[in-house]
Amino acid sequence: MEVHAIYISNDIRLGSWFDPAWRKRMLLTLKSNKNKSNLIHMLMGISFQICSTRNSTLEPVPAIYVNPFGGSHSESWFMPVSQQDFPDWERTKLDDGLQCYNWTLMMGTKWRSFFETVHIYLRSRIRSDDPSSNETLFYEPLDLGNGADDMGYMKINSIKAFGYSMHFDPEGIRDLIMQLDYPYTHGSQDSALLLLLEMRERVNRLSPHSPQRLDLFSCLLRHRLKLSTSEVVRIRDSLQAFSSKLPNTSDQELTQLCS
Repeated sequence: MEVHAIYISNDIRLGSWFDPAWRKRMLLTLKSNKNKSNLIHMLMGISFQICSTRNSTLEPVPAIYVNPFGGSHSESWFMPVSQQDFPDWERTKLDDGLQCYNWTLMMGTKWRSFFETVHIYLRSRIRSDDPSSNETLFYEPLDLGNGADDMGYMKINSIKAFGYSMHFDPEGIRDLIMQLDYPYTHGSQDSALLLLLEMRERVNRLSPHSPQRLDLFSCLLRHRLKLSTSEVVRIRDSLQAFSSKLPNTSDQELTQLCS
């Protein structure tokens, strides 16, 4: 599966030169929570092709935020590129008259995670030819003045995210949740809780690597099943209470990503 960007933002269009002084925001989204409710998607990598004019002294610095199942931008996690063993960008220079590079980030199965929207923020830093200098200087609009006149221009020819899609059964999960409120027998309620616990573990296992795992399962309930915040909290509390009664289980504390 590949998701290509067609429209990026008000100030960047594919194939158009832009002033790199300003921070740019680009989006890649599937809108599956509206149009493909029976699919969820795994992000395996990102690539884009960016060019700069010959006189440019700036290089791009992308920052990636991943929104797993929809919702607001604040419900996205930051991708720690080149940190904590996370993969780094691979840059390949194209054989043309401009300074054009393919930027590729391969996450592989170890770092794959759910995605609905990828937010890409592009900043710039000055390119230094001094190998002894470790300083990185980021430039914001007020720092540059007439930035493009001195620093050159950039353009993005293509940008895409790639991965794969999996079948998703929201009605099956809703049926399990209904058994928590209207159990036919006490045993059926326990069975539903066990299945939801297993589902929560499988979803949260694919959260990004960090000291504390993110509670992606709550995001799934909130944005793909369209449950209210109070319903999500009630289900989360029921699962935690049930898990605490099971033998040989340690319920790891999860960081809440979605409101």
